[in-house]
Amino acid sequence: MYRIAVIPGDGTGPEVVNEGLKVLGAAAKKFSFKYESKIFDFGGERYLKSGKTLEDGDIAALKEYSAIYLGAIGHPDVKPGILETGILLKLRFSLDQYINLRPVKLYNQDFCPLKDKLPEDIDFVVVRENSEGLYKGMGEFQNKGTAQEVATQISYNTRKGVERCLRYAFDYCRKRNKRKKLTLCGKTNVLTFAWDLWERTFNEVAKEYPDITTDYAHVDATTMWFVKNPEWFDVIVTDNMFGDIITDLGAMIQGGMGIAAGGNINPKGVSMFEPIGGSAPKYTGKNVINPLAAICAAGMMLENLGEEKSGKAIESAVIKIVSRDLKSLAAGKMGYSTKQIGDLVVKNL
Repeated sequence: MYRIAVIPGDGTGPEVVNEGLKVLGAAAKKFSFKYESKIFDFGGERYLKSGKTLEDGDIAALKEYSAIYLGAIGHPDVKPGILETGILLKLRFSLDQYINLRPVKLYNQDFCPLKDKLPEDIDFVVVRENSEGLYKGMGEFQNKGTAQEVATQISYNTRKGVERCLRYAFDYCRKRNKRKKLTLCGKTNVLTFAWDLWERTFNEVAKEYPDITTDYAHVDATTMWFVKNPEWFDVIVTDNMFGDIITDLGAMIQGGMGIAAGGNINPKGVSMFEPIGGSAPKYTGKNVINPLAAICAAGMMLENLGEEKSGKAIESAVIKIVSRDLKSLAAGKMGYSTKQIGDLVVKNL
């Protein structure tokens, strides 16, 4: 019996989560596993009513679950940064979800903005360190509000944090068993402290994985190769900020935010799975948002829980309808409503 904590969140989050839960229920019946779910109202509406984001008691409650299924966080009436820091980052840091896992996979070449790229050309995974770096929130102002103001933001990297991320990436690359190539994406020529640590640790850990081919690319070069030669990549490992940036580019070349799912992973604790697009408030309640990213996130969640057969079946169903039935992956242009897309995935399981 799996216990799933569901955070529908803001905007179109509840709509896409509903379709993900529909598919999850169908998969449970087909593949004979059991689960129970509970809805948590963390998000913008709760904050506007109570002034609360996420409290220590909320974190303690979530630790009792097998996994967390998240819709979206972001409310137009809440100042940017409050919900992101108070909910998303607090969840990741408090639950030690130190890996952000982002598969980038093209299901239909017609939806790729790159010329002459096929599904076999865009099939890689980004492993992003998810608990340190610039997103640690360390820094200070000096002489704030004056002409002499200085703002310092610290990229905080520890040997422990870097090494456990790299080891996860090497292990994942080995398990994935495709090209067995791991690329370190960084900026060693300019960010000489943090990336000296990353590069040294990467080279040391690599000695323990002689079956994995390794290489390195600066982050700016990586974005260039994503567009020009995405077929070069198998698994990429990088820090928190660079990972945040390159995964959005990855989403675009795989067809857009509507198909992009991700996991925030604690290999020994509670992990959280979500569509990586925002809450898209302008589409709220219109039944036009693409739920496939949320459905794919549910599939990732099942694979992480050990239900690999059901997770793969969800992805296969998504591939079928993306390659055969949809006119577009964009909201309102798919040829089907949000609810109809969920029904199509269930039908094709």
